[in-house]
Formats: sequence, structure tokens, C-alpha cells
Amino acid sequence: MDEGLFSYRKLVVYQHSRRYVKTLYLLMKKFPPEEKFALCDQIRRAAVSITSNIAEGMGRVSEKDKLHFIEFAFGSLYETMSQIEIALDLEYINEEEYNDVENQVTQIARMLSGLRKTYLSRI
Repeated sequence: MDEGLFSYRKLVVYQHSRRYVKTLYLLMKKFPPEEKFALCDQIRRAAVSITSNIAEGMGRVSEKDKLHFIEFAFGSLYETMSQIEIALDLEYINEEEYNDVENQVTQIARMLSGLRKTYLSRI
């Protein structure tokens, strides 16, 4: 594989975000069947959007465009957190699982913030 062509793969935030997506997918296996096309669908789309926006942003030429996609990734990350809060409220997941997700979101948010600051400083 040409890692220069796919340089986003080298970003630690991208790697952590991929693991986060996997975490969410595994958690959703515990959700009741009636949530398959409701809450689960929302979580899936938002989760995949995190890594997709990081990758797409890194494929952009201008710093402003890169920043724009980092912002989209942030929004999707927070959207998943909101949805996981609902899953906790509905008792689809337990406190320990919720805390694990929250820790991952915090870590990814910090990394995205650092990446955002890098691109802001270049504009």
C-alpha cells in the first residue's frame, strides 16, 4: 500500500477513531432488535462519519478545507456521544461501557482539537 497516498492512516486520531467505531459496533450488538433501524442506524452513520471526515479532510489541499472536515469529524464524534447517552438511559448499555465510550470520546476530541489548532495556525 502506498502510505503517502493514504497518509491519513498515520494519524493517531484516525487510528483511535477506527477503534472507537469498532467499540460502538460491538456495543450495538447488545441493543434490542427494534433499534436496528433506529438508534443503531444513527450511531453507525455518525461513527463512520468520524473516520470518513478525517480521511477526506487529509485529502484536501487547502488548510481551510482540512479544517472544515476536522470540524465535521468533531460534530459526528459528539453526535455518537449523545446517542450513547440515550443508550445508557434506555439501559442498552451499562455504566462501565458508557464510561469506556466517554473516555474514548474525550481522547479523540483532544486529538481532533490538537489537529484543529495545527490547521488554524496555518491559515
